[in-house]
Amino acid sequence: MPSRRAPYLTAKLQGFGTTIFAEMSALATATGSVNLGQGFPDTDGPRAVLDAAIDAINGGLNQYPPGPGMPVLRQAVSAHQQRCYGLQYDPDTEVLVTAGATEGLAAALLGLLDTGDEVVAFEPMFDSYQPCIALAGAVVRPVPLRPPTFSFDPDMLRAAITPKTKVLLLNTPHNPTGKVFDRAEMQTIADLAIEHDLIVVTDEVYEHLVFDGAEHIAMASLPGMRDRTLSISSGGKTFNTTGWKVGWVCGPPALVGAVRAAKQFLTYVSSGPFQPAIAVGLGLPDSFFAELSADLQAKRDRLVPGLVEAGFEVFPTSGTYFVTVDIRPLRPDGDGMAFCLDLPHRCGVAAIPTEVLYLNPHEGRHLVRFAFCKRLDVLDEAVSRLKGLAS
Repeated sequence: MPSRRAPYLTAKLQGFGTTIFAEMSALATATGSVNLGQGFPDTDGPRAVLDAAIDAINGGLNQYPPGPGMPVLRQAVSAHQQRCYGLQYDPDTEVLVTAGATEGLAAALLGLLDTGDEVVAFEPMFDSYQPCIALAGAVVRPVPLRPPTFSFDPDMLRAAITPKTKVLLLNTPHNPTGKVFDRAEMQTIADLAIEHDLIVVTDEVYEHLVFDGAEHIAMASLPGMRDRTLSISSGGKTFNTTGWKVGWVCGPPALVGAVRAAKQFLTYVSSGPFQPAIAVGLGLPDSFFAELSADLQAKRDRLVPGLVEAGFEVFPTSGTYFVTVDIRPLRPDGDGMAFCLDLPHRCGVAAIPTEVLYLNPHEGRHLVRFAFCKRLDVLDEAVSRLKGLAS
């Protein structure tokens, strides 16, 4: 959330205040609201994964893991990429374990970008992207995703690329819109990356959370893209372990080496006993991933009709934890920030104003994000509270 000038803060981070997710979660707690703002589940992940972490702790795996990550996890990530996308990565030189995908993204941007470089990114964008690009001394060039489908204009994407562009940053499935980029869109992005010799950094943390028959396309699997793509993901969303902060980066050795050079001076290492547990998760049968997707689709289908009944215009979502709404039917001035700050006091529900995820806030001023990664009874309670808005 934008803030007044902080006297000791580096100029690179001026304007970036406390993350909106922390602010809205604190407001939810203070008001006793149902928190449909911050995207974390309210149930634990698979028992096999939790037990593997307990076994690792009891087995003494509580000290520094190897710098690149434990071999068991790097091997599991490599096997996962082969199994899901037909991509082969050497676990010793092409896989790096990070403190969640957020650190993987930060290390990628810090390790790749020089002052004055440009990054093309789709907006709205996850709130860590802009600050990390700024810390690297680089500049973001946004390309808007607009409702109702949140598709992009290929001509706008092409126009955003300049001789200074070094990285194209892509998040699919996309937070906050729930968009899953289809194969034709991915190919358009890939063609431009090849034409302009760009590195593509992909945030794929919701790779297994897709609905309605949508398919997650790994950018690195497209022709000519493996050796110019850094694929970043994590176990937090897939295994309901967001607090463990276990992520990974896959790519060719030179690109992964650049990420590792920056990462080693951030956390150095992290999440020791949780790494072998996430390795167990990545080896779970296909049925687990299918059931995960079906469960979240059912939760989406529980919340969305309630949002419609409450009076919102609701846009389709084919992945992630999130659904985006237009608040103007309920608040004609379209002030999403004011709406979200008032909502906990008004009806006891917390949501996220999407405008903070745009470089150009006016693009998303009227949009609000709700999370549906909650128990059905929690979603039902939220819907019950929201229905009073339309009266």
